[in-house]
Amino acid sequence: MNGAFFYIGLGLGLATACGLRPYLPALLAGALASADALGVEFGPAGHAYHFLQAGWWLLAVTVTLAGLYLLQLRLGAERFEALVGGAVAAQAVAVGALLFAGTLAAHGDPSWPGLIGGALAAALAWAATHPVVVRARLRLPDRAAREAVTVYLDAASLLLAALVALLHPLGYLALALLAWFLWRGRARGGDDRYAGLRILRR
Repeated sequence: MNGAFFYIGLGLGLATACGLRPYLPALLAGALASADALGVEFGPAGHAYHFLQAGWWLLAVTVTLAGLYLLQLRLGAERFEALVGGAVAAQAVAVGALLFAGTLAAHGDPSWPGLIGGALAAALAWAATHPVVVRARLRLPDRAAREAVTVYLDAASLLLAALVALLHPLGYLALALLAWFLWRGRARGGDDRYAGLRILRR
């Protein structure tokens, strides 16, 4: 699967998975690239994006993930979201951009379209799923259940990244589905607002 259609789908799918949560997709991609498995690669040693499979990078991602879990347990999901949610979103966009750019660069293509495309794909995935996550937490009755939502989100991001690594064109499908989901959510929100206005007018 070395054609442009396939590795662009891979980079796009990895970026989309990062939009859910960036840490486990980054770890999976780095591990697969280190093992030279499933067509995931970020270039040879000395290449600009080779660090995405380097031990120090994978350790940094692991420490960040563990630290955020500990911080969320200490603060609670609601306060964590208020204080750190923006930083997690920024990391999702940044890591998504790097993984897509690194995938393109490893195949001899310019990396800047991957930086832009990866950032946009991760941002779209975040925008599509984050409001759902927030609403789900609000509806859950106890703190343990609210904390567990983050675990499910990490699992979903890892599953999506693994599926895309196995079948690269799934990256296009994942992004399209999340774009549709975002559009439907906003359209439904607009319908709800208009319904509220109609009720007020009666």
